[in-house]
Amino acid sequence: MNKVTTILWGLSALVILSAMAAITFGPADIDSAELISCLVSSCQNPIVNVIIWQVRIPRVLVALVAGMGLAIAGAILQNTTRNPLADPYLFGIVSGAGLGATIANITLADNLTIALPLAAFLGALFAVIIVVFIAKVLQRMEQLLLAGVAVSFMLASITQFILYFGEPFATNRVIFWLMGSLARVEMSNFYVIASVLVVAIITVFALHRQIDALLLGDESAASLGVDVDKLRLLMLGICAALTATIVAYCGGIGFVGLMIPHIVRQLVGVTTLKLIIGSALIGAIFLIWVDVIARSSLPHAEIPIGIITSALGSIFFLFIMYRSRAIN
Repeated sequence: MNKVTTILWGLSALVILSAMAAITFGPADIDSAELISCLVSSCQNPIVNVIIWQVRIPRVLVALVAGMGLAIAGAILQNTTRNPLADPYLFGIVSGAGLGATIANITLADNLTIALPLAAFLGALFAVIIVVFIAKVLQRMEQLLLAGVAVSFMLASITQFILYFGEPFATNRVIFWLMGSLARVEMSNFYVIASVLVVAIITVFALHRQIDALLLGDESAASLGVDVDKLRLLMLGICAALTATIVAYCGGIGFVGLMIPHIVRQLVGVTTLKLIIGSALIGAIFLIWVDVIARSSLPHAEIPIGIITSALGSIFFLFIMYRSRAIN
């Protein structure tokens, strides 16, 4: 067993241990014996049964797949665009999904089960189309990230404009949702996110050699028989679908896709297959524990998870800039 395989197996074990440990955290004090009894047989206390099976376990599972999805989306974007700073948040995908979900939240408040993820996906897809169009007009695909940042600010401003004129109650609900939270997730959300995640992983695994070819440059990839534009658009579409689904149910959680792939590259390398697996595992561990911090730090309140990830992401971003300066 080589070093990379050992690391990946170790991370897999950490994902399982993190998920099990996270179930024990929460405002309700449940002793370990009662928790084990509920998990392996049946709960004697119906209130404890509701807390564990309808609140904590869905929340931990959604954190797991959301962390995987955001980290994978960031890894795909970074390898596809050959830009280590690419991230769904900076790329405009989260802002686009947020705009779509905001419109759905305000206009279709009573029928959001299907409308919310669909509206978020359409918003994310809209953002991707604008970014690619701008890069095509400039005829410089390497400027996708800069175009994404500009589009992100533009769509965020439209969202704020809509909220400014929206009904106060709906506006407050959307503003809290945009900060990112797992407080209201359900098992049905886990099934939807997990389904999209599995499709995305299978697609990327099937095309990982072509994505690796993009790391050599567009001309080199084309000479190897890769349809560069079609592959890049497909990967952007997958990132849009993955990010939009997560944003629809969890709100705006930024910088996970920026931080995690950077950490994984130091551990297992840059090739797509290793990067995707490592990013999925560390992304899951990261978001599980960020959510634990969000719901356990304050005694009678919960910190929006997006605030924590944005704070950590900004520090990480500055660290990358400093490190790049030191290397140069």
